[in-house]
Amino acid sequence: MSMIVQPQPDRPNPTVIAAQNDAFRKLACLGVPPAQPIEGRMHVTRSLMEAGDGFMAEAVKAAGEFATFEPENDPEGWHDFGAVEIRGETVFWKIDLYEADSDFRYGAEAPDNPATTVRVLTIMLARDW
Repeated sequence: MSMIVQPQPDRPNPTVIAAQNDAFRKLACLGVPPAQPIEGRMHVTRSLMEAGDGFMAEAVKAAGEFATFEPENDPEGWHDFGAVEIRGETVFWKIDLYEADSDFRYGAEAPDNPATTVRVLTIMLARDW
């Protein structure tokens, strides 16, 4: 089932945000360059780093390839969260949007504007949540 979220006046366009988040995730996790520059960084939790035996690499790749967005896991249509299974372990990924030049203290006022928004992708074991 696919979901189309309609933009509303005075609200950020969820379709634009979803496309930007997908492009950023593919850049951060798979090294696929986006059509337009997208600022951000990726973090992984210590337990994911310490999982060993290539687990972290599998988790990062799976997060980058995630495409199963449904109303239940993507209610705003932003493509900013997902859960994947790696070797029987649930791994979460989450993208947070911050105002550029705010030292990650303030949420993005215009999250659909890549010139003023910086993304932070966090990948973690579900038990770290």
